[in-house]
Amino acid sequence: MNDNDVSGNRGATVKDIGYIPRCEATPETYNQLGFKCGLEIHQQLRTDRKLFCRCPAGLYQDDEDYDAQLIRHMRPTLSELGEYDGTALMEFRTKKNITYRIKGETACTYDIDDTPPFPLNRDALRIAVEISLLLGTKIVGELHITRKQYLDGSIPTGFQRTAIVGIDGEIGLPSKIVRIRQLSIEEDSCREVSDVGHERIYMTDRLGMPLIETVTEPELLTPDEAAEAAQHLRYLARSTGHVNTGIGAARQDVNVSIDGGTRVEIKGVQHITWIPELTHNEAYRQKALLIARDRLLERYTGETDWSPRFVILRDAPELGHGIPDGHALYGAVLPGFADLLPLFTAPGRSFADEVADRLKVIACVEKPNLKVIDPNSRERHEIPGIGPLDPADGLILFWAPLADVDTATETIDERCRLAFAGVPNETRKAMADGTTIFERVLPGPDRMYPDTDSAPIPISESWIEEIRSDLPRSIEDRRRDLESWHVPAHIRPYLLRRNLVDLMRWLVDDMHLSPAFGARLLGQDVRHVLGAADVDLSRIRWAVENAMTFDAPEDLMRSVVPLALIRPDASFADLLSSIGYVKQSPDEIRSRIPFLRESFSGEDKPMTAIRDFVIGCLRACAVGNVPMREVARMVEEAVE
Repeated sequence: MNDNDVSGNRGATVKDIGYIPRCEATPETYNQLGFKCGLEIHQQLRTDRKLFCRCPAGLYQDDEDYDAQLIRHMRPTLSELGEYDGTALMEFRTKKNITYRIKGETACTYDIDDTPPFPLNRDALRIAVEISLLLGTKIVGELHITRKQYLDGSIPTGFQRTAIVGIDGEIGLPSKIVRIRQLSIEEDSCREVSDVGHERIYMTDRLGMPLIETVTEPELLTPDEAAEAAQHLRYLARSTGHVNTGIGAARQDVNVSIDGGTRVEIKGVQHITWIPELTHNEAYRQKALLIARDRLLERYTGETDWSPRFVILRDAPELGHGIPDGHALYGAVLPGFADLLPLFTAPGRSFADEVADRLKVIACVEKPNLKVIDPNSRERHEIPGIGPLDPADGLILFWAPLADVDTATETIDERCRLAFAGVPNETRKAMADGTTIFERVLPGPDRMYPDTDSAPIPISESWIEEIRSDLPRSIEDRRRDLESWHVPAHIRPYLLRRNLVDLMRWLVDDMHLSPAFGARLLGQDVRHVLGAADVDLSRIRWAVENAMTFDAPEDLMRSVVPLALIRPDASFADLLSSIGYVKQSPDEIRSRIPFLRESFSGEDKPMTAIRDFVIGCLRACAVGNVPMREVARMVEEAVE
């Protein structure tokens, strides 16, 4: 009974929805689906302090390193119009105990809502305005801070403070212009440690860090366009040099819909490279749900004409083998769902997973939490207490703690009724395999209301123009530079991602080095030693300027610059010493060739091997003295 394959017939109906793997899909595939996508890109800003208090930003601690714990239970509140937000009501049904692990070094009484907010961090606002101008948005004349309700516990106050900075901008992709709806500045949420059953644990070290959210219009018409736009926004934010990088510093939420479907938000996309597969599969998931809707409406006039039946299975102990202690076993008879429960919705997933996901999130019943009984199996008719079954009836067995049974039955009933409408509005969590799981009901406008603790902040035209006068060059201009320099296509994304294009321009225009050499130095040598780590631009400039005092700077740079980044406190003399540099003339280096040649020669040694050996031996003494291409010429002549 602990089988994770909840469908019992997974993948049997993949052809019913005409699923095409992404590697075989074309733009016409998405045109036929009516695919539309929009992005919400969240990016942490690099500041010393948090957004609404004076705690240090960017300090993280181990999950077990904390000074105190705080437990809270969240309850929904009425909006300004006297209505409850659907997401808040769903979270309230989960009956979660929210535990916050607090470290005094990174949190204060503001974080736990014991004191009002401090004045907004002006450094963070300046960065937000700078990025808004790069997006071509219109900056608001007055910043109004609002509250956005979150009852998942990710913010101890139950709401996030946020404010719109700019509206109506655009970015230029190589293939099209994409409009920007708005850019907002807001405080980051807590970092989740675990979520099991009714217990959810957060760390507060990330809470309150300055964050911007950039929202595009839903104008991205293929999964690859969506990834391309996300990369462009990533490059643009990093071009300022004022944003954090690394795991968790930037997070992508992706909104997807198809014709006949509705907006579904995919949250927590950790890597932009995930976007194409996630959005592709979400489009086909929506298509599958529309097919399920059409089948149901052929059988029933609507969800009011449909009713499930739930039965407790006390007299079937053999079925309960493997069920966790303290859980009761139930059967759910779902009329008309026999062919829908195994309906393919995404690779490795079926409609039954839609039900299982909600049992996990809303009823807090850990997976595996249900099993689909195959309509063609003999077992289906031998379960005591189920009663008569129609061939079209779907049958699932599910289990839950007694305290959660009512919520579990309500959840199953609710999800099946939603199938009559097609695609429910919901937020889904991104998985690394390109699929998604249910996270919560999609929030609505009822969760937004003014923040009565914060006064409006005027933004003067003179301050905007001061920021505008010092903007970095646009991503479009940087792309044109890379193209004009003939930088290899596989290196360009790295230079844009690590904000190295302006440094490349300095190497070419000011240091008079060749674009090919600059691309190798930054896109290969630096990348090799740093990987995904931050690049210290000032350290590279320092190492290059010192190396330029030598007669053969290019070879010396390729040895010294990466080493300067690895050893940030070393002097240039120390770096030279570590690579064994000694000043030598070309004649002195040439004089070593005969000895090296003889030491490696022999009748069984090919000439190419001798040449490579001699060049390798001379590399250390040649660096900074003679270009390696000149060394190769010397050796070639001597060997021949």
